[in-house]
Amino acid sequence: MAESFTIRLLKREELHSDLLARFDRYQETVRAWIPGDSSAALKDTFFVDAWDDAKKRQVVAYLQECLSQGGLVAAVFAENVLKGFSCVEGKAFGSNGQYRELTYLHISRELRGHGLGRRLFGLTCSAARAIGAEKLYMGAHPSQESQAFYRAMGCIPAKEINPEILAREPLDIQLEFDLTGEVPPWVETDEGNC
Repeated sequence: MAESFTIRLLKREELHSDLLARFDRYQETVRAWIPGDSSAALKDTFFVDAWDDAKKRQVVAYLQECLSQGGLVAAVFAENVLKGFSCVEGKAFGSNGQYRELTYLHISRELRGHGLGRRLFGLTCSAARAIGAEKLYMGAHPSQESQAFYRAMGCIPAKEINPEILAREPLDIQLEFDLTGEVPPWVETDEGNC
């Protein structure tokens, strides 16, 4: 991977309607963790997640709203083209207001598997801590690959389930990541070039 990447937080004025025009959100899922009565089991399945232009514009509008409500958006760029992004909501929830929701964390299809997701997650954690989050909460995609990524980052099953988030995507796996302890050695918290 010879390209140079920049990972940084975005400002609202950078969230123009065609920001995701060259972003490839395509994922084939052939094995997924399917919730059961008492736990989830890895099962064979097949479905495709792919965003068309209308969906991409809808996501950008969501990111704009997130920033206007005190959240954050981080992004990965290659030669000024967005290749990955994350979004954390500004609204706190949980029994002690400890959670902030990580609503998006995606890397464009052609660059998955090169460590950019790990770097993006690290910056996202650092920035979420700076806005007062004690824990990140995510309704994470149930695919085997997505779950392996979040587990490798140190995410665990959520201790408190948010019923609204669960209702949005009942097959998603509810996870959390603790931001209050020692920062894992893989978390690179500075913005900058890769």
